Amino acid sequence: MEMGCMWMRRVRTSAVASFSLLSIHPPIPSSSFLSFHPSPPRPLPLFLPNRRYVSASASSSPTLPLVSADGGCPDLGGCEESGTATRGPKAMLKGMRYTELEKWVQSQGYRPGQALMLWKRMYGNNVWAHSADELHGLNKDFKKMLSERAELRALSLKEIRAAADGTKKILFSLEDGLIVETVIIPCDRGRNTVCVSSQVGCAMNCQFCFTGRMGLTRHLTAAEIVDQAVFAYRLFNDEVGSITNVVFMGMGEPLHNIENVIKAADILVHEQGLHFSPRKVTVSTSGLVPQLKRFLHESNCALAVSLNATTDEVRNWIMPINRKYKLSVLLQTLREELHRKNNYKVLFEYVMLAGVNDSFEDAKRLIDLVQGIPCKINLISFNPHSGSKFKPAPEEKIIEFRNILVEGGCTVFLRLSRGDDQMAACGQLGKPGARQAPLLRVPPQFEMALNAAIQ
Repeated sequence: MEMGCMWMRRVRTSAVASFSLLSIHPPIPSSSFLSFHPSPPRPLPLFLPNRRYVSASASSSPTLPLVSADGGCPDLGGCEESGTATRGPKAMLKGMRYTELEKWVQSQGYRPGQALMLWKRMYGNNVWAHSADELHGLNKDFKKMLSERAELRALSLKEIRAAADGTKKILFSLEDGLIVETVIIPCDRGRNTVCVSSQVGCAMNCQFCFTGRMGLTRHLTAAEIVDQAVFAYRLFNDEVGSITNVVFMGMGEPLHNIENVIKAADILVHEQGLHFSPRKVTVSTSGLVPQLKRFLHESNCALAVSLNATTDEVRNWIMPINRKYKLSVLLQTLREELHRKNNYKVLFEYVMLAGVNDSFEDAKRLIDLVQGIPCKINLISFNPHSGSKFKPAPEEKIIEFRNILVEGGCTVFLRLSRGDDQMAACGQLGKPGARQAPLLRVPPQFEMALNAAIQ
């Protein structure tokens, strides 16, 4: 998911050591989850025709460097660039903001009012159109033009898996054959959340995150991100009710793909479309400081920061991005930036790892670290996965940790695991291939704690 730092391998060219960017091409994931009993979705074709599309944000992006084998964190230069699949003659409409769609419609010889009618049918009016055939009420010639020159769907439904607690995991095929995963988390209180992915894999290499084992294959386009939310409506609106919240906490580090993430967020909150409240669209980050500042300047959506440690020593190990942006830099940036925003709180996410970051001393340090930052703290039980040495902190330890934070004046929530029986919970998405990001060396002082947790 969003947690981890970039890795790459050393290779030698003649006698000179140099770094080569390692492209990771994971096999199609078979992660699982979800066991509700979904009502039959409206029929729609499962696979896209073999076409190429033009996206308003389309620009191909090479696979980006991942954390080096010696644990270093390379320069993230170029991370802001918009990475997309190759597109061709057909325009991908879901990759456009409303103003871009309006200009495109005019360029095809039609009135701007037609753009608004199209937008509402793509994102509202209980239509969520995926083809020109579903654009009822539009001019016949306009629909014909759209069928010939535009594509409304960026994803193909591959599989839906249901967890025992009602969580749904959706596997989507992308146009280039890669797989991305989305999670629907229903709630009895009417708060239904879609957890969207922003990348295929992740470059951050957080040691506790299954997605981080994959390395990064590519960024998702804005259209591929937005269509995850549209599919959520199409498939589950009748069963679970309206989707109320969107969290960018699926596969990938959202702010590593900041161009497409900000564009997708803009589309999600547009008042004539899906119209999510900006405060109910949450973008999570492992701590890319320059991109974090840009996000706070350009978006009104909510921000979550994966903290997960109270010392640089621990965070350098479990979240290698900390080697580039230390805790002090990250937290001071938040103090300064949030001082300029009104009525805005950041959500700190803290995965509780037994014997690593769950001591009472950690709780007391956490209180001191967040002083002066308008925030809420979300304590998350670690969700185990294959190949991980970490174990979840005991429930009673998590409650005691929370109580210390509350006594220190913090607002604290406990996030229960959802969908873990189908590998749909936080940190469980994706499927690493044969070539994986490296596990970093465990600091000697934590080896005993990890061994004790395993026993």
